[in-house]
Amino acid sequence: MKVVVVESPAKAKTINKYLGKDYKVFASYGHVRDLPSKDGSVDPDNDFEMIWQADSKSASRIKEIAEATKTADKLILATDPDREGEAISWHLLEALEKRKALKGIAVERVVFNAITKSAVTTAMEQPREIDQELVDAYLARRALDYLVGFNLSPVLWRKLPGSRSAGRVQSVALRIICQRELEIETFQPQEYWSVEADLRAKDGTSFKARLHALDGENLKKFSLPNEETATKALEAVKIGGYSVSSVESKPVKRNPPPPFITSTLQQEASRKLGFTAKRTMGAAQKLYEEGRITYMRTDGVNMAEEAYQASRKQIESDYGARYLPEKPRRYSSKAKNAQEAHEAIRPTEFSVRPEAYRGDGDLKKLYTLIWRRAVASQMEAAVFERTTLDFMSKDKRAQLRATGQVVVFDGFIKLYTEGRDDGDEDEDAEGRLPKMKESDHADLIEAKSDQHFTQPPPRFTEASLVKRLEELGIGRPSTYASTLSTLEDREYVRLEKKQLIPEDKGRLVTAFLENFFARYVEYDFTAELEEQLDVISDGKLDWKAFLREFWTQFEAAVADTKELRVSNVLDALNEALGPYVFPRTDENGNPKANPRECPLCGEGELSLKLGRHGAFVGCSRYPDCKFTRPFSADSEKDGAINPEGEELGLHPDTGEAVFLKTGRFGPYVEMSAGEDEKPKRTSVPKGWEPQSIDLARGVQLLSLPRDVGEHPDDGEMIRANLGRYGPYVQHHRTFANVQTVEELFDIGLNRAVTLIEDKKAKRGGGRGAEPLKELGKHPADDEPIHVYEGRYGPYVKHKKTNATLPKETTPDTVTLEQAIELIDAKAKKPAKKKKAPAKKKKPAAKKPVKSKAEES
Repeated sequence: MKVVVVESPAKAKTINKYLGKDYKVFASYGHVRDLPSKDGSVDPDNDFEMIWQADSKSASRIKEIAEATKTADKLILATDPDREGEAISWHLLEALEKRKALKGIAVERVVFNAITKSAVTTAMEQPREIDQELVDAYLARRALDYLVGFNLSPVLWRKLPGSRSAGRVQSVALRIICQRELEIETFQPQEYWSVEADLRAKDGTSFKARLHALDGENLKKFSLPNEETATKALEAVKIGGYSVSSVESKPVKRNPPPPFITSTLQQEASRKLGFTAKRTMGAAQKLYEEGRITYMRTDGVNMAEEAYQASRKQIESDYGARYLPEKPRRYSSKAKNAQEAHEAIRPTEFSVRPEAYRGDGDLKKLYTLIWRRAVASQMEAAVFERTTLDFMSKDKRAQLRATGQVVVFDGFIKLYTEGRDDGDEDEDAEGRLPKMKESDHADLIEAKSDQHFTQPPPRFTEASLVKRLEELGIGRPSTYASTLSTLEDREYVRLEKKQLIPEDKGRLVTAFLENFFARYVEYDFTAELEEQLDVISDGKLDWKAFLREFWTQFEAAVADTKELRVSNVLDALNEALGPYVFPRTDENGNPKANPRECPLCGEGELSLKLGRHGAFVGCSRYPDCKFTRPFSADSEKDGAINPEGEELGLHPDTGEAVFLKTGRFGPYVEMSAGEDEKPKRTSVPKGWEPQSIDLARGVQLLSLPRDVGEHPDDGEMIRANLGRYGPYVQHHRTFANVQTVEELFDIGLNRAVTLIEDKKAKRGGGRGAEPLKELGKHPADDEPIHVYEGRYGPYVKHKKTNATLPKETTPDTVTLEQAIELIDAKAKKPAKKKKAPAKKKKPAAKKPVKSKAEES
């Protein structure tokens, strides 16, 4: 018997059918070992020794595979055909050797790019050994990311309270997003004008032409900078008497784009299907495991020879010989650091058209996209006729130009057209022009001038960010999905209408890293690291030598921050974030004499302050002036609220004054209390404008937390309240989200009980339990930390480590930093040994009497 190990159970099931009874296929379920999330898992002082650990589930799988190999005559490692797949095979081999399960057994490594019978059986006939150079590149990357995360994140927590972990590639991606946002905010629009005319040819066809030259001088974008110059130009155009001065028609060919690679698939799925990178890769993984497409983590743009022939056969069958080029189209990658070790992403069988594929939902949509792109890549070019007509006015002062484009032969665009990012020009927007020749006259119907302003660059979408990362050579296409997901999970960016918008904490982290770890967020430096990792995988660089060089400089940079004072950090952040935090103009666009002048006292200067929960803006004259506002420049209007409070009126039940105030966490309402009592306060929820808060709304907010009613099962009170993550109802330690803030004030008992019970049902307390929320990623391994509601109260979970929350901490208030401390402390504790059951004592009278000799 031969034992085969693949990564996923779905793949194992499919491959087992192909190989037959002489093979037994097991799934590793991905990586079987990982670095423990604690300090010391990578030891630079001991030649970068790495401690690997298998969790309980992985250990049981290793044991199962080890048991199977005892009766096998061969072990075949058939994990994915990339660096990660090679690493998983290496981990399995090491784990099995430690168990001494491979004595006298042949070990082979096979790879296949598609899960089809022919691909799998061919791979079995071409075994090789584990590629140690690929493994070394994996080890270098894993150690690199661990050392950066585990050493840089604590610096952030100490010097920048409220911030979360910092990853190597994520930090650079975040910087790209933040820099684009700063470009948008500091963008100064520039005015320019254009002049356009409606003309009519002799055959009655109307078309548009624009002013191209005036008085013999070609116009550029800013040649007409204001209304005055535009009006003079318009007067010249209105003279009329136009005739054709030149005609230029030329054919233009457009070739199809290559088949998908990982990054282009993510980009196009985002543009055309609205998929996130994570959603795209999840669907692609399932299609691969079904045997529908080739391996989806690749930067190669060419296909196997049989794929070229199959696609050409499909084109001829579906569209005819006219759409088939003389020979297959072969492409070369333009991406920086492309390895092109594998095929492009394509259907395994071109004969399975999208309408014949029985999958549904995301899988069918993505398969359709992949099939069309792959087939179109082998079709004939599209041919257009582009025509340019120039017209001269009768006084020879104004020259108009009209351009048009018509499709002569549609070629590949009959099947597929590539999507465009915001800001890209539409090549197909030009229409058809009438047939005209030199000296032909055209009547002027109307002419007008238009004012324009230059536009700021568009925000990044997931598609355009992936494209930018690939252009810069940062990260790997297979990691882009997790990179983007991590930035959103850590609340460094938010995805809004497909646009990536940096959050305040993301901008703070970027500004901090740019000022104190500038080298490690430089694009060229990060791309250079990727190049060196590729050199390692080629066997031309020792991976430990690479780590030693990196660690020497990085350790020194971390050490330099130990003496860093908070005042140094604040000075740097004030300077870096000044245009964002302290806008130079007011709401009406009027310039401010001093953007940092305190709006309350008029004497102090505004500055960033660091508190336990993050950054905020405060006055330099504190405590004489108590002005504070949130960090975001958007909250500047909240600064108009006096920190001492604006009285809204008297509470109808208590007669106490109700105030609207603002602080470092934003606006809130407060009801005065006696000398020994603490004032009652409630934050103004997101989406409620402070200016809209009147006495009635203030009283509503102060009614929280609100008793909804007693739960019918145990008589315990259900309460409605507003928390850090929005409105919710609570019963004991079960928290269920409420859809809107307004619902909090009138939610009834039946509705509240339904929400609570639904939450309990989803929670389940077992394998099917759903987390209440994700706090972020652990810096050691970038794995998520979730909050769960358990049978004995709420707890945080990282991989297989569960840590109960202290009584004073709720799921609503726990932070990522607290969770990491709890989890690391729990992980360091030795596992409790189960006590053996106590033996029952027999009655003394029945005990046999032993001699001294017997006792000895």
